[in-house]
Amino acid sequence: MEDKAMLEIRGLKKRFGDLEVLKGIDLTVGQGDVVAILGPSGSGKTTLLRCVNFLETADEGTMVFDGEVFHLGKVSRRDVARLRKKTAFVFQNYNLFLNKTAVQNVAEGLHIARKLPKAEAYARAKAALDKVGLSDRYDHYPSQLSGGQQQRVAIARALATEPEIIYFDEPTSALDPELIGEVLAVMRQLAREGMTMLVVTHELNFAREVSSQVIFMEGGQVLESGAPAAFFSNPREARTRAFLRTISGREADEIDPKKE
Repeated sequence: MEDKAMLEIRGLKKRFGDLEVLKGIDLTVGQGDVVAILGPSGSGKTTLLRCVNFLETADEGTMVFDGEVFHLGKVSRRDVARLRKKTAFVFQNYNLFLNKTAVQNVAEGLHIARKLPKAEAYARAKAALDKVGLSDRYDHYPSQLSGGQQQRVAIARALATEPEIIYFDEPTSALDPELIGEVLAVMRQLAREGMTMLVVTHELNFAREVSSQVIFMEGGQVLESGAPAAFFSNPREARTRAFLRTISGREADEIDPKKE
């Protein structure tokens, strides 16, 4: 008997005014999967992620999470709160409190929102910071950290909640090229340890080497999806091939800035 998927999305639609941003998205994420979502700006990738974690309210569609069915257009606040306790979200721009240290940024949500005793919250925060290689940065404020370190604090904050799945929204897009590797290294380690992840990204090597499934979105739809080997070696759609060529060219330019 096949294992049930951890997360299934069916018929997800989202409109902002007259603009239909998501036009019926179907998505399945199994336990331990790393699903990479690729696509040009404006294709609906971030909106998909935000709808799945209820940062936006979908107009239509259903979600099955751990076997429970939810109608995305009318999920109760209680169910949203319950589902969010099983998930975590890592934003593009870190979303850290600038007046709090790294360990405070990780611990305070556990203590205040999840009602963990303060000592337990801080112990869990320190363990999460250790895991992302920041054991020497507990008492540093965001202004004292590089962009890569700040994003690793954000990942530690996600890990400290012990989620079943982590949603990553372009986690390296705000970083200078030389800092991207340290964040991806943490994500690679999480993948090796079996963390389930849904990752909006333009990092093709990460998607190729780490993901179990790659999805390409265009115009609010899933245009193509598949295992990374087939997706990258022989994409079916001409639009997918053009996108991959464009992104590959940008990566080459970043590696060799002198390239004309």
